[in-house]
Order: sequence, then C-alpha cells, then structure tokens
Amino acid sequence: MVMAQPVVFKLFLVAVYTLALLIPFTSQFFLPATPIFSWLLLFYSSQFIPKSWRPHIWVSVLPTLESVLYGANISDLLTRWTNPVLDVLAWLPYGVIHFVAPFVVAACLFVFSPPGAVKFFGAAFGYMNLAGVLIQICFPCAPPWYELREGLVPATYQMRGSPGGLARIDALFGGHGYDTTFSGAPVPFGAFPSLHAGCSTMEALFLSHFFPKGRPFYWAYVFLLYWSTMYLTHHYLIDLVAGGSLTCAFFYYYLSKMPDELRHPTTHGVPAAYRTRSASSAIPLDEESGLPKPFAHTANGNGGPSNGHTDGYGGWEEDDDLSEDDDNLRHDETRLFGSGSGPGRDSFDVPLRGDMGAAGGSRRARA
Repeated sequence: MVMAQPVVFKLFLVAVYTLALLIPFTSQFFLPATPIFSWLLLFYSSQFIPKSWRPHIWVSVLPTLESVLYGANISDLLTRWTNPVLDVLAWLPYGVIHFVAPFVVAACLFVFSPPGAVKFFGAAFGYMNLAGVLIQICFPCAPPWYELREGLVPATYQMRGSPGGLARIDALFGGHGYDTTFSGAPVPFGAFPSLHAGCSTMEALFLSHFFPKGRPFYWAYVFLLYWSTMYLTHHYLIDLVAGGSLTCAFFYYYLSKMPDELRHPTTHGVPAAYRTRSASSAIPLDEESGLPKPFAHTANGNGGPSNGHTDGYGGWEEDDDLSEDDDNLRHDETRLFGSGSGPGRDSFDVPLRGDMGAAGGSRRARA
C-alpha cells in the first residue's frame, strides 16, 4: 500500500511523474493520462476519509427506482438462473476485458487516428471516471449483492465488500483473487453510477467515431458487459443507465472541443489521412462530396467545366489565376513591342493562351 510507504518513496513517485511530464517523449503518454491518474488516486484515497464525515448509505433507493421506472427488478431477474457457462461468459468482459480495453483503445487511437485523438480520449475517460467516483462517495448506494446477502438492513462502513457472482469464478478456478479484491475495495458501496458501463460506453463511442466500420462489435461488447454487471449482482439497471448517460455527456462535450480534423475524421468515405494530404498539396476539396474538385464534378455528373485543372504533377492551378497571368503578359508584350507586334503572335506565330480565337482569325485573314 502506498500509504504504508515512507515519505521518501512518495516524493520519489512525484519526482518520477514530474520528470515524465518534462521529457517530450514520455509527456505525450503521461500528460493525456493525468485525468486517469487523478481518478485512480481519488478512488484509492477515498478509503481514508473518516467514517464520521461520510454520508448515509442508501440501501433501498436503487431497487425501488428500478421497480418504479422499469416495472420490475431487472437485475434480480437476471440472477435467478446461473450456470458455469454463463459465469465464464459474464466474467470475461467484466473481470478481464474491462481492464485491458482502455489500453487497447488508447493504442489504436495513438497509432491509427489523427494526432491529438488520444489526448481527448484520456481527458474524457479520466474526468468521466473522476466524476463517477465523486458521485459514489457523495451518494453511496448498496449494490444488488448486498440486498441478496443482507436484505434491506441499513448498511454501515464497517461492512466489507463482496465479489458477488465473481465468487463462483473463484470457486471454478480454485482461487480467492476476486474475494480478496472486492472485500477490501475502497468504495464498497459505489453501485451508482456504474463505471463499468461508463468505461465500456466511452470506449465504444471513441472507436465508433474514429473507426466506424467496427460499430457492431464495439456495441456488442458494451451490451454484453451491461448484462454481466447485473448477472454478477454488482449493478442495477439504473446504475448502467446513469453510467452511460454520464459518459455521453463527457464524450459530446469533448467532441465539441475537438478540431475539425478530429470532429470529422471521415467525409463520405474519404479517409482523414487522404484529406490531410490533399490539404497539404493545396488541392481544394469539394464541400459536399469531400473529393478533389475536378473529380467531384465527374462524380456528381455535372458535366460542366471545372473551375481549375491539375498541372500533371500533383499540383493545382486555377483558371482565374492563369487568366490574370495572361493579362499581365499581354500588357508587358504591348509595352515592349507595341500593339499587335509581340513575338507571341507575329515573330513566332504562336498564339498566347486565351487568344486562340483571335490568333486563328488573323491567320485566316492573311490567308
């Protein structure tokens, strides 16, 4: 435990974290993770709040609200029938994937999404969990396992937590890991809101935003996790609704703060990387289709002349700019050689760009 360590060790941790923020290479990982570190620190430290300062633990509020809002205690119905296959199916998303998924999502955003995406994910994910833990501390509520074990007897902070349905996983594998972990949990009465639901929803929202093709898989995982939290007697349905709603609020807040290249990573199927390259090479994109303008006319079937043309080397030339250059060239030609005596039409008989009709007419007249 960190609190049992000497002061020198704690100062060492602070020094390492500060140094990681000052080094450019490590700061790109530690700075976005700062809200997450704050959440974890608050979650761990909450056990040291004096019991006399803590608020009343609500035992009957959640099951009552669930019955009123949904017509039945949904979480209780899902625990009526259990078997080892369902136990393992619920354990995988709740006890394994849940702890790995944030790192996988952050890695995918860092490698495959536009720069800055992982920073917004870290902020939204961390502050959502931070707000959730604050609510759990200020509004402690007993989870379903308490109702099954103690009934509606008033709870106290001297009571220890419980692994709920995860005790069957310990029995299945012959261990005591979940019993030890949940019995000493810093926030044993943190049922509302469900941060399992909040984390999975946040991960699915970010993945759906930047990698939309996998949406069915992301949300299948989310709803499987929702079911597992109730099946394992850790949350009521209203806890999941609250956790998902809290996540949506933070996600859309940070979505509004994102720059355009992150807020709209794709435009009608045009990858963000292509759009970035197009912008860097000065090729304008059509606002409706997201395609380069000369191709947009063809794709839209307009058939009319485009407002520019490519120069054959990946660059872009506008007809208006070329017309202005032609006017300047004709002006210089007239000043140097006099009207009608420029080398472009008399000395070499090569018409200047934009004067094809006039040059052709003069040649026919001479003929």
